[in-house]
Amino acid sequence: MKRRYDLHTHTLYSDGTLTPGELVRRAMDRRVDVLALTDHDVTDGIAQAQQAAAQTGMTLVPGVEVSATWAGRTVHIVGLHIDPANAVLQAGLAGLRTHRAARAQEIGRRLEKNGIAGAYQGASALAQGPILSRTHFARFLVDAGHASDTGKAFKKFLSAGAPGAVPSRWAPLDTAIAWIRAAGGQPVLAHPGRYQLGSGKLRRLLGEFKAGGGEAIEVLSGSQTLDLGQRLVRLAQEFDLLASVGSDYHGPEKPWVELGRLPALPAGCTPVWHSW
Repeated sequence: MKRRYDLHTHTLYSDGTLTPGELVRRAMDRRVDVLALTDHDVTDGIAQAQQAAAQTGMTLVPGVEVSATWAGRTVHIVGLHIDPANAVLQAGLAGLRTHRAARAQEIGRRLEKNGIAGAYQGASALAQGPILSRTHFARFLVDAGHASDTGKAFKKFLSAGAPGAVPSRWAPLDTAIAWIRAAGGQPVLAHPGRYQLGSGKLRRLLGEFKAGGGEAIEVLSGSQTLDLGQRLVRLAQEFDLLASVGSDYHGPEKPWVELGRLPALPAGCTPVWHSW
């Protein structure tokens, strides 16, 4: 019987809405056998998730999703099977969280300037972990009646050119990969389809990712189509990269993305777990 993998998920320690224990129990209910917790730029929820998983028999893969900058745009690198205690990784993540905190204050200032009072305080009240993200601002904007859903809040207030848009400068791509490898992890390029890159730029990104020590790409993601997955299989073969799968689950508020709700990995690629 094939095992069901979901190797990209979030909790309230970053921009998800479930506790680590709630995430594990929901994954069990959806028959996930191997679950990776990959919160943005923080590993604080891993111990709780491991404890919950140990009580169920599920395999919990310790992970993280590192924010990186490549060619002037944000990309995300998932690290699987990391050592959360690694000093190199933790020093890098601490720097990213410092940048996030400064960015959040500037987002609040810019929204205030554009007539939206209390945005920083409101977003902070929604953040239950060490990460204050744009998602928390989007949720505040919805709760305060400025947008009907978080997607519209992003588009109207937080995306490039919007009143609350603040440019970010994350870790360089090779640095993010190096942090993950220092912690014994496997670097995985998260949801390549979300970066809206043309064929040439995507190939350039994959080439630099591979050259920097990257090992896998998310062929299947909750935010990518199956047709794109087939294309990514061919690119994984071309660049000698392993294939990963992950829902990018954040919580039940987005019912169209569910834990473990992923098609079978297409033929022709080697799964990231083949040597686990």
